[in-house]
Amino acid sequence: MRKLARGEISVEEAIRTLKLFAIEKIGEFARIDVGRELRRGIPEIILAEGKSLEELSEIVFRSIETAGRVIVSRLDGEIMDKLAKKARRRGLNVEEYRKARMLVVRKTLGRRETGGRVGVITAGTADIPVAEEASIIAEEMGCKVYKVYDVGVAGMHRVFDAVKTMVEADVDVIIVAAGREGALPSIVASLVDIPVIGVPTSQGYGFGGSGVAALQSMLQSCPLGLTVVNIDAGVAAGTVAALIANRAAYRAGVK
Repeated sequence: MRKLARGEISVEEAIRTLKLFAIEKIGEFARIDVGRELRRGIPEIILAEGKSLEELSEIVFRSIETAGRVIVSRLDGEIMDKLAKKARRRGLNVEEYRKARMLVVRKTLGRRETGGRVGVITAGTADIPVAEEASIIAEEMGCKVYKVYDVGVAGMHRVFDAVKTMVEADVDVIIVAAGREGALPSIVASLVDIPVIGVPTSQGYGFGGSGVAALQSMLQSCPLGLTVVNIDAGVAAGTVAALIANRAAYRAGVK
């Protein structure tokens, strides 16, 4: 963009450069998409599962050189402690989210606000870790997040207050996390004119346990306006919700 401003390249050349996939290779075990946030509005999110501390550290610290911020998901407690300590030794800012099993590592404090508004509801207390995962992603993508937890269909009267909160906040999209039979997203979708993202969680046991019944129930939902992500996929739900909310804010002219 500086070259464009100085007249050194054409508009067409600038657009082509911005659209190119910028990939940085790390040894033989990782290739980083360093242009993802610029291209798609999605921050660099690194899945910790299946990676050693050494691999994870190298990916995080190399990514932060270009991205300025990295989100690490699905961390166990020991790896989280060690990675956070390494990052702080380098003078980086670290935010730890134990319930969501996440770290946010950044060069500088603060995040840009987009004006997007995301609602997050859970059926039960056990669904909160997945909901928190979604909430953190949406917040890191610039959205304001409104949360109401533990309002499942076992006590139907609680649902209406949760929906009222979301409508009053004028959210652009609602994430609903539920395990067991996964009925709550369908009920919420039947009450609002707001897009709903259902997140089946792995809460539940016996026949259809580990989130299978919840996923099947949400996929068979009768009310229109509900879409569904995979079991325990808080990151996916938070990302899609933030993209929707940010697009709505942009169209509305919110700066």
